[in-house]
Amino acid sequence: MTTLKIGIASYETMKKRTMAIARGEYKPKRGEPKVWFPSLEAFAGILSENNRALLQIIIDSQPGSLTELANLSGRKTASLSRTLKSMAHYGLVDLEKDRGGRLRPRVKYTDVALDLPIAKEQERIPA
Repeated sequence: MTTLKIGIASYETMKKRTMAIARGEYKPKRGEPKVWFPSLEAFAGILSENNRALLQIIIDSQPGSLTELANLSGRKTASLSRTLKSMAHYGLVDLEKDRGGRLRPRVKYTDVALDLPIAKEQERIPA
């Protein structure tokens, strides 16, 4: 597994960045974050201590379904499903469907690197 580089930028800034890329006005540089969170609080929520513990259980146990993960973690399946879908949205996990239609969670990265500059985001991400 590898390291996922994450950045923080407002929705408006990310929209401008995406449009600049689509128009060919901006080409992302090597080493720029691949995944963006709208706020530091959103990032902290997804990678809370409880959620990091959940990722560790997935890595260690390789559960075959959400039900199995619920049993291993002591969390309810519905809650796990919401949490894992959020993590999948940000690229932290894959939710693979097996032949029976069950979702199998898989952790994609061993590390996360947060790119959090002090400078204004407008200076770092072209509009």
